[in-house]
Amino acid sequence: MDMTFFPTKGNLIRAKSILSLSRQGYELLDRKQNILVREMMSLIDRAGEIQKKIHETYKEAYEALRVANITLGIAEVEQMGYSVPEENSLRIKLRSVMGVEIPTVDIGPYVLKPTYGFLKTNTALDIARRRFEEVKRLTVEYAEIENAIYRLAVNIKRTKKRANAMKNILIPRYEKISKDIQDALEEKDREEFTRLKVIKKNTRN
Repeated sequence: MDMTFFPTKGNLIRAKSILSLSRQGYELLDRKQNILVREMMSLIDRAGEIQKKIHETYKEAYEALRVANITLGIAEVEQMGYSVPEENSLRIKLRSVMGVEIPTVDIGPYVLKPTYGFLKTNTALDIARRRFEEVKRLTVEYAEIENAIYRLAVNIKRTKKRANAMKNILIPRYEKISKDIQDALEEKDREEFTRLKVIKKNTRN
């Protein structure tokens, strides 16, 4: 028996209370782990889809850029590129999944404003710009998802470790303590009952 728990009714109540809380804690951690795993698997599937889209869109963008370079000239296309403004609309927010803080990136609405004249350009350049804009947005979304997957994986590992500690160490320990105290108290009651019978018998004699 754990020497910090002497066989008293108060300690039995205390041990059973800790055991009950440990079981509830394990159930909550196990539920949290399952929810986080489902969320992570969903994001992994989504990351795969986005990665495929990025590859396809990059291919289309570079093909359009190649055509634009041939038809307009590399120097002219490069000059047009300087007219495209830098991206400064990114906003980062946080969402919570079972207590895990996950950043979400808001890149703003998809509004492609013209930044160069149409007189000296052609359709290939317009297509290239649209595709590279799509790649940018897909890349931002992909980075957001990759970050979320990493954070979820770290938390899943931590949650699993805590749940296993409760399941394999804490709960068995307090099950044993509760049983040992219960057995000791029952043995004490039997001894007391026997002692009283002996006293009663001796009193009659």
